[in-house]
Amino acid sequence: MARIWFNKTFSSIHSALTLIRAADEAGEYRLICSSPNPHALATLAADEAAGEPAGATGAAYVEWCLSFCREQGIDVFVPGKEAVLIARHHADFLARGVRVLSAAPPETLELLHDKARFYAVAQAQDAPPPAFAVFETLAAFEDAYRRLRARYPELCMKPSASVYGIGFRRITETKSAFDLLLDGNAYRIDLASLRAMLGNAARFRAMLLMPYLAGHEFSVDCVAHEGRLLCAVARRKPLHNDGQLIVVRDDIQRACAELSAQFRLNGNINIQFRESGEGLRVLEINPRMSGGIAMACLAGPNLPRLALAAFLHGPESIRIPPIENGLRVGELNQAIKLR
Repeated sequence: MARIWFNKTFSSIHSALTLIRAADEAGEYRLICSSPNPHALATLAADEAAGEPAGATGAAYVEWCLSFCREQGIDVFVPGKEAVLIARHHADFLARGVRVLSAAPPETLELLHDKARFYAVAQAQDAPPPAFAVFETLAAFEDAYRRLRARYPELCMKPSASVYGIGFRRITETKSAFDLLLDGNAYRIDLASLRAMLGNAARFRAMLLMPYLAGHEFSVDCVAHEGRLLCAVARRKPLHNDGQLIVVRDDIQRACAELSAQFRLNGNINIQFRESGEGLRVLEINPRMSGGIAMACLAGPNLPRLALAAFLHGPESIRIPPIENGLRVGELNQAIKLR
């Protein structure tokens, strides 16, 4: 029985562990989940739960991980926290008999976390990156806004490095800050207020200015093996509140395959696209499973299980079931008791 360890990571790990255990009829895996939070929901889905040292980062955290692997007899380590640094230490873990399932080489992981760098190099014929400009001062913003606004009816901005959509805003020229406050729309900002804030900040971390893509957004949960795309399940997010739709599209499949090869993606990764009048555009690659991976798995493929099996036994060992095209999916909140 292989002992598989998932350290502190995003909340989607609860779904992943549940899916792996549901498919492990032969008892092939023993799933270990750790967190500095003794009440972390993810630990409820694991075979074993463990604590982590609160506040540990960097080299000290890597050393703790190495010790944990030795003490717990870990066979495979799937890192969330400090994933880039741990990817640089594959040899140290392998020397202790531990294989590390990293989503990409360490340099690539760093690049994927910086959208400006990613947009500059990403190559997908069916879904190139959107037009964009980087700004770190008000003057740079004004120049970029003038150039892009001449081509596109509405612009938006976001930090070059961010998660969960933090910092994303659509920029409006027709509504005031007070109008937006009353609308209750947290993802819009008026141009006048934005200019005032940027001017007060003097210089700030890199931001991206880009056209607002008004079409459907697609979240694609993928399984890759050393740059080879094995499976991709695309969820089309609603423009209105009518649930997400599983779609099978050749252009999305080709784009995911090209990007997987370019960045040598591995394991569970998530690729985001959005449509506009110019066609499909890639927004980002998340080198991890998405929060909605359980919805994608309702379409047929058990993506966390497939990724783990391909890593352990090779891609030829897995069978990819057909994807149920047109399936409408959603999520419900559920109350549970904590330990």
